[in-house]
Amino acid sequence: MRGRPPSAKLDRMTSPLPGAASRPARLRFSSNARRLLWIDRCVGVPVCWLLTGFRRLSDFFSNRGGSDAPARILFLKLAEQGSTVLAYDAIQTAVSMVGREHVFFLAFEENRFVVDVLGLIPEENVLTIRTRSPWSMMTSCLARLCQIRRLGIDSCIDMEFFARSSAVIAFLSGAKRRVGFHSYFREGPYRGDLLTHRILYNPHLHTSRTFTSLVRSLEIDPKDLPTFPRVPDSPAALPPFRPAQGEVAAMKLLFREMGVPDGGRVVLLNANASDLLPLRKWDGRNYADLARRILAEFADCYVGFTGTSDEAPEIGRLVGEIGSPRCFCLAGRTTIRALLVAYGLAEVLVTNDSGPAHFAALTDIDVVSLFGPETPLLFGAEGPRSHPLWAGLACSPCVNAFNNRQTACRDNICMKRITVDQVFDEVRRIRNRRTAKPV
Repeated sequence: MRGRPPSAKLDRMTSPLPGAASRPARLRFSSNARRLLWIDRCVGVPVCWLLTGFRRLSDFFSNRGGSDAPARILFLKLAEQGSTVLAYDAIQTAVSMVGREHVFFLAFEENRFVVDVLGLIPEENVLTIRTRSPWSMMTSCLARLCQIRRLGIDSCIDMEFFARSSAVIAFLSGAKRRVGFHSYFREGPYRGDLLTHRILYNPHLHTSRTFTSLVRSLEIDPKDLPTFPRVPDSPAALPPFRPAQGEVAAMKLLFREMGVPDGGRVVLLNANASDLLPLRKWDGRNYADLARRILAEFADCYVGFTGTSDEAPEIGRLVGEIGSPRCFCLAGRTTIRALLVAYGLAEVLVTNDSGPAHFAALTDIDVVSLFGPETPLLFGAEGPRSHPLWAGLACSPCVNAFNNRQTACRDNICMKRITVDQVFDEVRRIRNRRTAKPV
């Protein structure tokens, strides 16, 4: 029953959105992650230094910033799909300022899917950079910069945490207002002085509010920064993901191929973690033990493992070791859009702190997210169906914006302290609540 999926129907379901990239956004790790970090550090630092000198020279002949109101706003969020979800309130704020048709977004090609799903920006306003090779990335970046200049962007919001590449892109965009985080007293990685609105990063403010503050700073004279007014406590509610009827039918068919009957209750386990921060990974043996306990406790429950195409062999072996006809492998068999459809049909998702924890918030699934090197106080998905677990060790979180999300730790005790018992108790509590009959 856990054989190959019905490819013809599944291919139709997983086709990209209209106007999106021609290749479906599939679940896979970016093999370029280390390369991108190396380029940002080794190439970005001298480029930022040189451009800072050029900017200071040019300031003698032009005013820093702009006094008129913003007319066209560009967001820069190149990587990390989860952070893009957290930017929803910021994007909506920009839309209220200049109108939907005047808001643009620049991201790596593999990350545009979430921007499209949020539905705030016209698809033609989402610009992408290819990352398949250094040459491809450089040429497509130059092409996007030319396009941005032709569009007449006057305001650029850099949502990256002290990345040099995004600061360079913001400066070269030609926007006279450039908003982003600035290292005033070397409290963060050096990225030059290329911004007009230099924001002091607040490590005590949730990321969604932080992103909104970047947009709100456009209303402030840059000479008054980094002082900033209070940001609203409650961000805008996320829009629900609404799949087409054919997509739901195709996913139900795939579930049946995996052994799940119609109406079967499904718990999904995402055992992967971003290759940008592998210390976020909860041990695969813990996921296997958790799956066995769920299957033993709930006779009506089916457990599905999700993951990237690169992880499919490993996840397949894990499912084989569990050895239950009610446990199946979806790793590598879905696009991100199809995975969102699966979330809408399942009850609970257990995942490491990674993108799925955030874009699952667009569906009705309850999400148990496991935090260690980072903290849910800053990066947790928001909403009543988000259930973060965090050991809260004194050394956690050890990665942050100030250290470029690097750490000397090689033994993620913070993740090992989260026990199978804790996660299972949370899953059981959620399932009991979801299946309880109203009084």
